[in-house]
Amino acid sequence: MTDARWTVLVNDEEQHALHPAALPVPDGWRPAGFTGTEDACESWVDAHWSDLRPLSLRQEAART
Repeated sequence: MTDARWTVLVNDEEQHALHPAALPVPDGWRPAGFTGTEDACESWVDAHWSDLRPLSLRQEAART
């Protein structure tokens, strides 16, 4: 097992991704507020991202 640090990122569509914490955040993404091991980040995403549909799709579905 590795001790590499990861950070959870989120984009404007509220999609989540894990990204190596030592690297700059890519354009279009922002930190979600959690950094840890890969396993810890995966658990955080599982607990906080329950609807995998992009935000725009969820908003469209709510209008109909």
